[in-house]
Amino acid sequence: MSKERSDQQRQVDENYIAFKALLGELMRTDPGRTALMQDGKVIACFDTDGDAVRAGRLLGGPFSIQEITNEPVDLGYFSHVGNIGNV
Repeated sequence: MSKERSDQQRQVDENYIAFKALLGELMRTDPGRTALMQDGKVIACFDTDGDAVRAGRLLGGPFSIQEITNEPVDLGYFSHVGNIGNV
């Protein structure tokens, strides 16, 4: 596994653990929206996945997005993680 891929996977894993812990609160405040996450923190919530990805590219470094829902959603690897310069 390349270092970049390893860093991205670590970011996804860290963010998902944090997301699960915050899901109850997010379901009260932002249900159906998309959370942009980096370093285990919710940076912002957006109405669309595309808006979250565009904002994530401005952050620099790996990030992930997650739909705020109680239902498991798998959007595929490339919908979950990004890194500035990788488009």
